Amino acid sequence: MGPWYYSPFPPSVPRPVKGGLKTRSKRGAIGEQWWSQRFIQVLEEMGNASRLQRGKRYARKGQVIGIEIRGGEVQAEVQGSAARPYRVTIRLSPLSDAGWERVFDLMAAQAIYAAQLLAGDVPHEVEEVFSEAGMSLFPASEKDIRTDCTCPDWENPCKHIAAVYYLLAERFDEDPFLIFTLRGRSRDEVMEALRERRAAAEPEATVERVSPSADRFWEGDGTLAGFGINITGNVSSEGEVLKMLGDSPFTIRGENLSAILAPAYPAAQKYARRIAGIPDRPGQGEEPTAGGERGRTGKSAK
Repeated sequence: MGPWYYSPFPPSVPRPVKGGLKTRSKRGAIGEQWWSQRFIQVLEEMGNASRLQRGKRYARKGQVIGIEIRGGEVQAEVQGSAARPYRVTIRLSPLSDAGWERVFDLMAAQAIYAAQLLAGDVPHEVEEVFSEAGMSLFPASEKDIRTDCTCPDWENPCKHIAAVYYLLAERFDEDPFLIFTLRGRSRDEVMEALRERRAAAEPEATVERVSPSADRFWEGDGTLAGFGINITGNVSSEGEVLKMLGDSPFTIRGENLSAILAPAYPAAQKYARRIAGIPDRPGQGEEPTAGGERGRTGKSAK
């Protein structure tokens, strides 16, 4: 800055918050899973890297009072230097119905995608699927994400919005389907769309279209070498992954092996988390947003 630079906002010290939401990460990158890190990366690539750093300090300090996710909108309250917390709103542009239909068609052709999603893991290839459908799962430009904050800082993102970004990234660690939700489709809608397409496919056509990994899952031929295993997320309901892969060719006392193995999945993940030193996390219930009147709109990114 030149010698005549004047900032209308003097340095401010945020008011301390008791019981605020803090990131689990104490230093370095925020976000354990690749999709959470990717979310922050695309925001930084929009030219927001330096502004995001200010929000990271707020997120680690616990200045975010509460976050609520409703459909495709994120609402939060962040305590700054003012007496009243600032209200933050983040919206991702929903994908078109036609775009989602193309995505579902492409994903249904590969059973392994549904299996990994049910296991709480987002396959790296998912970005290619959206790209092939002419869409983008993550924000592709500033037009894809709109933000509002009631603070007087007109820069976007301000540190309050940026703080919510980092807490949101850690939410993605726990529930990758939140990314789909913010783009317009809930977990149930995604899985139901995939199940309907799988069920409607002719047996012969299904054999041709299904990933070799899913077709030969029970044969142990090495084609599942790239199948990711996630022990840090939440476990899907018993047997969902096995149902997507189909019944095994084995039965024990008349019961299919898939049904016998189903209860072992959550038990195995719990054991793996314990020996890896990963503490159990609370359920996916969302912290309620603190009360207070909604202030005026501070900024909007288009």
